[in-house]
Amino acid sequence: MISIRTKLILSLSIILMSGFFLINFFSYSASKKSVRASIIESSLPLSRDNIYSGIQKDLARPIFVSSLMANDTFVKDWVLGGEKKIPLIRKYLEQIREKYGFSTVFFVSETSGNYYHFNGIVKRISPEDDHDVWYYKFKNTGVDYALDVDTNEAALNLLTVFINHRLTGYEGQFLGVVGVGLDYNRIATLLHDYREKYNRNVYMVDPGGVIQVHTDKTKIETLSIHQIPGLTGIAPKILENIHNPALFEYDNEGRHILLTSRFVSELGWFLMVEQDETAAMKSIESTFYKNICFSILITVVTLIFATLVINFFQKKLEEMAMVDPLTQAFNRNEFEQRFRYMTQVNRRTNSPMCLILFDIDHLKTINDTMGHLMGDRVIRDIARLASRAVRGQDMLVRWGGDEFILLVQNDLEATRKVAERLRMAVASHEFDDATVLPDVMNMISVSCGIAEYQSGQTLDEFLMRADKALYQAKARGRNLVVTAKNLSEV
Repeated sequence: MISIRTKLILSLSIILMSGFFLINFFSYSASKKSVRASIIESSLPLSRDNIYSGIQKDLARPIFVSSLMANDTFVKDWVLGGEKKIPLIRKYLEQIREKYGFSTVFFVSETSGNYYHFNGIVKRISPEDDHDVWYYKFKNTGVDYALDVDTNEAALNLLTVFINHRLTGYEGQFLGVVGVGLDYNRIATLLHDYREKYNRNVYMVDPGGVIQVHTDKTKIETLSIHQIPGLTGIAPKILENIHNPALFEYDNEGRHILLTSRFVSELGWFLMVEQDETAAMKSIESTFYKNICFSILITVVTLIFATLVINFFQKKLEEMAMVDPLTQAFNRNEFEQRFRYMTQVNRRTNSPMCLILFDIDHLKTINDTMGHLMGDRVIRDIARLASRAVRGQDMLVRWGGDEFILLVQNDLEATRKVAERLRMAVASHEFDDATVLPDVMNMISVSCGIAEYQSGQTLDEFLMRADKALYQAKARGRNLVVTAKNLSEV
């Protein structure tokens, strides 16, 4: 059967662990909700808008410059004048490049088909050349400007972001395309900086969903958001949302992604900013598990402390249940339990057992003349003397008042010797405050009655025989040892 102490400790451990777990769980849930709300309502939109502003600042400038070139009267006049003096246009393009730091500046003429570069004429464009498809495609769109990511033939086919702008004459006739180019590495570095700064994935897609700007060059113009797992289903909603920023969620490879998009009208592309919510929750999960471990540690320490305290007080309670508080001798309850046990042993082994019943002579006189405190001190001293007179397996019991019992695991003769040692020890002992009333203190002695256990006797019968012997000791003048076997024996 499970003891009450074990049940108490188990209950305490269950309460502590349940309390710690519930507190940590609710704290973890609240933290997750708070972090998620912070990302969705504040952090992610703010990052998107900051990146949007930064892109406008860094990419809108080339658009503005290409617009200035498309409205420059020098360029128009030079084209309408027959494209003579090629060094003039080359020098013009070179000055634009140096002033604004672009990787390339160009002009493609509709009349001659020449591709003018700041280093001279690069080539003559042709509809059959795959590298020139962009020109005819842009021409047919009718828009003023457009962005295009392509390799730059004039610069060892380096990946370049081109800003193409339509050049028209004074009467609106199409004269060609002017534009500038940004080294893609510069754009990639810009996105990488944003990624590092905001700890979010940043890329841009065109209205068709094809990736145009990304830190991973292999995805540029080769991957569409329609092909990305998780994004496939929401891609149409993203691309149709041109007027207002929007927030979306999707799952990809076990990760829950929060995505916000915003259409950059100056570029004609969508800015995509993603936050891996799963990664963002890692620190909260880590804190949760650390708190659980810490809670377990606290629980273990608390249980150890509680066990020590419970054991301490249980020991005290057991002592209170077994021991007389004044003399530290065993009490009646413990004696009765021990007697029942010893009678069972006696039946099995037939081993002898005797009982010495003794009380203090003249204790009433001491209480009346010197007070009960002195009487208690005498009782304590005699209890100490009695405990020294017996062996470890014997038992000293305070039966009540000034009456004591010695339960001795021995025969009658040996028990009589024990009683005599006790009587002589008390008679020769110098009690406290003997100088105050020496006549009274010298009267202190003990009278002892001895009985040997007879098989089948009850405790009452056993005690009655010892009590009769004690009565005889008192009647014969006290400070005597009398046995129940022969009441005439002194």
